[in-house]
Amino acid sequence: MTLWNLWSHVTDYSFLWKVLAMRERNGRTMERGSNYSLDTLSDPSIENRGSEPSMSSTEAVQNLRVFAATWNVGGQCPTMNLDLSDFLQVRNDPDMYVLGFQEIVPLNAGNVLVLEDNEPAAKWLALINQSLNGPSDLAPNGLKQTASFGGPLFFQKPSLKKIKKTFKKLNGKRLKSCNCVLEMERKAAKDFCFRCQESNFNSDDSSTEEEDDNFPIPVSLATTQMKYSLVTCKQMVGIFVSVWMKRELVQYVGHLRICCTSRGIMGCLGNKGCISVSMSFYQTSFCFICSHLASGEKEGDELRRNLDVIEILKNTQFPRICKTPNSRMPDRILDHDRIIWFGDLNYRISLSHDDAKRLVEKRDWPSLFNKDQLKMEREAGRVFKGWKEGKIYFAPTYKYAFNSDTYYVEGVIKVSKHKRRTPAWCDRILWHGRGIHQLSYVRKEFKFSDHRPVCSTFNVEVEVMFRGQKKKVSTYNFQNIDDDLVSTRSSYYS
Repeated sequence: MTLWNLWSHVTDYSFLWKVLAMRERNGRTMERGSNYSLDTLSDPSIENRGSEPSMSSTEAVQNLRVFAATWNVGGQCPTMNLDLSDFLQVRNDPDMYVLGFQEIVPLNAGNVLVLEDNEPAAKWLALINQSLNGPSDLAPNGLKQTASFGGPLFFQKPSLKKIKKTFKKLNGKRLKSCNCVLEMERKAAKDFCFRCQESNFNSDDSSTEEEDDNFPIPVSLATTQMKYSLVTCKQMVGIFVSVWMKRELVQYVGHLRICCTSRGIMGCLGNKGCISVSMSFYQTSFCFICSHLASGEKEGDELRRNLDVIEILKNTQFPRICKTPNSRMPDRILDHDRIIWFGDLNYRISLSHDDAKRLVEKRDWPSLFNKDQLKMEREAGRVFKGWKEGKIYFAPTYKYAFNSDTYYVEGVIKVSKHKRRTPAWCDRILWHGRGIHQLSYVRKEFKFSDHRPVCSTFNVEVEVMFRGQKKKVSTYNFQNIDDDLVSTRSSYYS
């Protein structure tokens, strides 16, 4: 018997009686876990979590392990020989991956002004999937495979759209952008427990290609071989973001929205700027910002980067897509509960070239970092006020000669004065909000581009609502924190 037929056998009187009873209970005080004080309950940010529960509920706190990484790949297209397993630290088994790339295509006029090339994004997506889930035997119809690329998800001239459709064809469903519709209340009132994927997926959902760019990517739940599912991905010229989550946790993601903010040429082109992802996981709102800020190491260039940050915070606004009338899901970055900002922030070193070169030759990274522009601008309160960044124990991530461990500095390698660059910590990860605890902050040793990737693992507190006093919405437990993942306070790279 279908759900609709089962529903129709219940009398209208019974339904109305239960709905009225639910609304009467709606104003009662909820039990909350011991982690929350009265001050927390009165925090206005608590309102920004979608619709309030209509039944008496208990809220507890669980830990979610989030891996965030940023990598400027310098316009280089990946090959079959690039193994991302070490970069993604797959052995640490995080619950969620948030991955940001910059310059996945060369920032030339064709990509910026005409039509961006999404073939490299498709290749990066396939490489990530291969590292997280292993080789896949899922071959989409109509796409010619080529063994020279090293995996079944690599195709002759792959495109991001084709790979999206490949995932969609696995089960014909996609994650709904809003999963707190009143239908859920009716199901709860009828004592139905729909914890299966169908409660958050709709096989009849359809959208235009334009909408597909802003809605979650179809999630592969059809095969038990998939450990991680793609939640969403988005490209803006050279910036590319993808979000992955353990397959069994995807069904608790909701209110997924994406906003692109351009800060490039004339302040309006996409060669610089950011992609922001907003989502809820259980009762906690998340925002992830992947940015590529203004370049340059001339005096005063740091002020342009400060302005980029200010304008991104000012102009980023997520669409209101929640179907619940009283929903207060945040539409601004700083209104979210947990925020992680990562990318090529491009802040340089405020030293003369000769002074910087002398410290580089001595590999005196602490003295060099004392003149880090981002550190100085934050301490002066001019940018990222109220944000946090972990202690940096790694060497500068920029600028290297390609396929080399040598910095691109005049006198160290043969380079003209015009092309020389002072080594700097351009690639950074910051966070904002309570309940975020950084476990590690490291760089990885990939010689693929002129930047080194930077990775961070977080333990993030998530509020989980238990509907009813005795029945849990989920039986999934997020994994505990391992002692060996606590930030290693190692010396600087030699």
